[in-house]
Amino acid sequence: MNPDIQAFFDPATSTVSYLVSDPVTKRAAIIDPVLDFDPKSGRTSTASAEHLLAAARDKGLSVDWILETHAHADHLSASVFLKQRTGAAVAIGEHIKAVQRAFRPVFNAADVTGDGEPFDRLLKDGETFGLGDLRVEVLHTPGHTPACISYRIGDNVFVGDTLFMPDYGTARADFPGGDARTLYRSIRRILALSPQTTLWMCHDYLPPGRGIHRWKTTVAEERASNVHVHDGVTEDAFAEMRHARDKTLAMPVLILPSVQVNIRAGHMPPAENDGNVYLKIPVDRL
Repeated sequence: MNPDIQAFFDPATSTVSYLVSDPVTKRAAIIDPVLDFDPKSGRTSTASAEHLLAAARDKGLSVDWILETHAHADHLSASVFLKQRTGAAVAIGEHIKAVQRAFRPVFNAADVTGDGEPFDRLLKDGETFGLGDLRVEVLHTPGHTPACISYRIGDNVFVGDTLFMPDYGTARADFPGGDARTLYRSIRRILALSPQTTLWMCHDYLPPGRGIHRWKTTVAEERASNVHVHDGVTEDAFAEMRHARDKTLAMPVLILPSVQVNIRAGHMPPAENDGNVYLKIPVDRL
């Protein structure tokens, strides 16, 4: 049985969040939710997350899970707000520990233990868990980051940043712990699934010539026409392309605020002695 899926596109970060539910039991999960953040003023807003909650209410859904595909570098997670409103558990891949350990010294984040706290559930490759009567399978798909996972529910896979639409290609692999060859193997694992499997992207960036955003494709379409990794592209060729391309890419606009929040499962850094919360900008560290 396949889930009901509703997508929510955030134009500020080109992120797609998902409300996924069991049509029989009405139990639901939210995948990769966005906390709105204005880097010019430092202000946050829960408007995007409120849209997710409103949709869940309209459908009579109970949200049990907040599922992160990885510690995002392009948006802050709204997981804390959503957990407060729903009581849902926040889950991510178990290798988030490596990401926490890599970025803890960058932000001098003494409160980050590197053991996966404060996430509620650390997920292992191949394990499954329930979403009502549906089963969610965890696929460890590293390469973009060491902690990236994809979620397989019926004939659907939520791939995070591992893949993009066929006309845009694949994710960068130059973040700490990223690796182009590892990314290639993760992608080939996904593309070994049934050709009719539906793949749901976490982002869509408009390539030249396409005027509308899209975030839904299939294994067959990716294998036939992905501009970076269609059938016939070897690991060596992909790694060479990825290394060259990544050298030309600027850092994401929100990487510094995003990472220090997202390695904390969406929590802001601890308040300082004046009672205020501050996000750090490490100088000359990246």
